[in-house]
Amino acid sequence: MYNCTLRLRRDVRSSRIALSKAPDACFIPLPPRIGLIKIRKWIYSPGQLIYSLGTAGRSGRPTMKLTRLETFTDEFVCFVRATAEDGAQGWGQVAPYNADITAQVLHRQVAPFALGMDTTDIDEMLDTVRDREHKFPGAYLRRAMGGVDTAIWDMRGKREGKPVCALIGGTPGRVRAYASSMKRDITPADEADRFARLQDAHGFDAFKFRVGMEVGRNRDEWPGRTEEIVPLIRKRLGDSPALLVDGNSCYSPDRAIEVGKLLADNGISHFEEPCRYWEFDQTKQVTDALDIDVAGGEQDCMMANWRLMIRDRVVDILQPDICYIGGISRTLRVARMAAEAGLPVTPHAANLSLVTMFTMHLLRAIPNAGKYLEFSIEGPDYYPWQEGLFTSNPYPIEDGFATVTDAPGWGVEVSPDWL
Repeated sequence: MYNCTLRLRRDVRSSRIALSKAPDACFIPLPPRIGLIKIRKWIYSPGQLIYSLGTAGRSGRPTMKLTRLETFTDEFVCFVRATAEDGAQGWGQVAPYNADITAQVLHRQVAPFALGMDTTDIDEMLDTVRDREHKFPGAYLRRAMGGVDTAIWDMRGKREGKPVCALIGGTPGRVRAYASSMKRDITPADEADRFARLQDAHGFDAFKFRVGMEVGRNRDEWPGRTEEIVPLIRKRLGDSPALLVDGNSCYSPDRAIEVGKLLADNGISHFEEPCRYWEFDQTKQVTDALDIDVAGGEQDCMMANWRLMIRDRVVDILQPDICYIGGISRTLRVARMAAEAGLPVTPHAANLSLVTMFTMHLLRAIPNAGKYLEFSIEGPDYYPWQEGLFTSNPYPIEDGFATVTDAPGWGVEVSPDWL
């Protein structure tokens, strides 16, 4: 652990503070709205970064200011702990994968503006970060924002003794889940076998599998796999279960429409991300041509894209990822826009880190929640990094349902051993 006392120099022209005697000398931009400030400490170790700030000198309405942000990270997972001036704390998480890079973005580009702001106005906090870092409109900044957002929601739930779903207009309870396969290297027969086992063991009545190759330019994972797996899964599971597929940006519009007709002939009801996700016109061609639902949006983190997607009805089902888009507060904006347009929201939640719990709370609260919760069925062979994250399993499935409890905040305890 590297701990140091910092000498500070205020550069009035650029509103920056120079930090010296830190592991790497750097400049931290200061949000002008904060006023008088003092940096308390910057602590660095390979697994943990802390940026802590105290505020003074502002008068006005009572606030509960954010005073401390900590990240605990490896390459795959980054948990965020937020602390307010009353000592209340909460846990959040940035999106998995390259999470250690996102942690640096959080400390460099989010913390300087978020610290000192009111934890009861998360939207204002996130918009301030967005506006001050307008030169960086992409995914990493939104992922970092999401870590702060979700930590503050947990903090607020714990402070009020309520689950997050109750804070955003919902109630605890059950959420129907679909068993979501992440694998393409699995044979159709093996995929059908494990779906059948999960159906018997946990009562799942909805399943999603993969077709095509990820961003595959019309190629299959191996020749003929899609044409084999679609009818085989239906035959093996029978007519009752709902079946969904994910193309992961594989197809051109013409090929996607061809595959979509195969899906419709076999009773598949949901075709996710058939074309390159950034080509909205291509996806809309598929949506307009097929009778089954086309879904998408997991990769999108810009509100302008969401407004366009909803206005033009690019897809039938919207799939924001809470960790990709920048947290619960920004996801709620999309859900409200979708509700006004009469579109359902079935968020992307592709692993058993905290993103699935975030999604469960959201689905218990929004009026236009889709039919299911995405629930990953992959274990240590695919996601070794998701093992041992929590003190107990927060994701039991009974009769095909996950459950949001009435525990305060997210209702999950991060494992001290992992930290």
